[in-house]
Amino acid sequence: MILVTGCAGFIGSNFIHTWLEGQDEGIINVDKLTYAGNLENLAAFTNDSRHHFVQGDIGDRGLIEGLLKTHQPRAVINFAAESHVDRSIHGPQDFIETNIVGTFNLLESVRTYWSGLATEHKTAFRFVHVSTDEVYGTLSPTEAAFSETNAYLPNSPYAASKAASDHLVRAWHHTYGLPVITTNCSNNYGPFHFPEKLIPLIIMNALYGKPLPIYGDGQQVRDWLYVQDHTRAIACVLQAGRIGETYNIGGWNEKANIDVVKLICSHLDLLKPRADGKPYADQITYVTDRPGHDRRYAIDARKVERELGWKPNETFETGIQKTIQWYLDHPEWVAHVTSGEYRHWVDKQYGEKANLA
Repeated sequence: MILVTGCAGFIGSNFIHTWLEGQDEGIINVDKLTYAGNLENLAAFTNDSRHHFVQGDIGDRGLIEGLLKTHQPRAVINFAAESHVDRSIHGPQDFIETNIVGTFNLLESVRTYWSGLATEHKTAFRFVHVSTDEVYGTLSPTEAAFSETNAYLPNSPYAASKAASDHLVRAWHHTYGLPVITTNCSNNYGPFHFPEKLIPLIIMNALYGKPLPIYGDGQQVRDWLYVQDHTRAIACVLQAGRIGETYNIGGWNEKANIDVVKLICSHLDLLKPRADGKPYADQITYVTDRPGHDRRYAIDARKVERELGWKPNETFETGIQKTIQWYLDHPEWVAHVTSGEYRHWVDKQYGEKANLA
C-alpha cells in the first residue's frame, strides 16, 4: 500500500485513476478538501476497497502518524499543495502554511515512521515529492530549457513556497537520510482540471459565450504536459527513480498562451459550433497582465527518459482534443465546480466581463 496526499485535486486524482486502473496495490488518500479538492474526481472508486479516503491536513502530525502506523505504507507521494499563482498573489499566507509548513510537518511525520521500520522495509521505502518548473524562474526566448541543475529563482509567492518545500525535502535526505525523490513538472492539462487555470477556463468561458481573458499580449510561453503522461512518470519515478535525485517532467510542447487559446477555439468550432456560426476566437479579450508574470518556461526532460524510459505519449494536439472532449462529455462536473465562490474568484481576477454565466 502507498499513502498519497492531495489526491482529490487535479493531478492527484488523475494519479489515482492511473494507479488503480493499472494495478491492485491500494492507496490511502489524504486530502484537506480545500476549494479545488473535489471528491467527484474520484467517484469511480467510491466502492473500491483499494482506495481509502481520509479528509485531513498534511500538517496534522497526529493524523498522518496514525495513518502511517496503521497502514504501514511502502511509500508516500506528496501532491498536496496550493498551486495557483494568481491566488498566491492575492493571499500568500495559505501558500506558506500548506506548501512550506505543511511539507515540513509531513516530512517529520514520515521521518518518525521511516526511522522505526525494520531494515528491509526501511531500505525499500520512498518519499516522492511532486513540484513545479516555476521554482526555476523564467527563461528568455533563446535560453535552454530548465534542467535539473538550474538554479532556483522563483518569482511568485507560489513558486517561492514550492522552492522552499523542495529545499526542505532535499535537506531531510542529506541530513537525516530520508529516501526522497523530487519531480518538477511543466504545466499540466487534462480531465478534472479546476477552471481557474488557463485551459479549462478558456474551454468553459467559450462554451458559456463569455470573453476569453488573455493576460498582456498573450505571448507567455509554457511547456504543456498532458496530466496522464505526468502521472505515468510519477509511477516510473516511484518504481525506479534514484534516491536523492530530481527528475524534470515535461511534454516537449512549448506554446504561447495566445496560440493555446486559438487552438482551443478552432477545435470547438468543429466539435461544438456557436449557434450564431461565428468563430469562438471572436470572444478573445486581452486583460491587464498579472504582476511578475514569468515570460517563458520550458522543461528538458531527457534525464527521466534516459534513466527511467519515460516519455510523453501525447502531443499537445492530441492531448488538447482529449481534454476538450472530456469537458464536453462532463457538463455535470463543470456545473458543480463552477459554484458561486468560483464565479466570485473569476470576477475578482479578470473582471466581471470574464465571469461565467
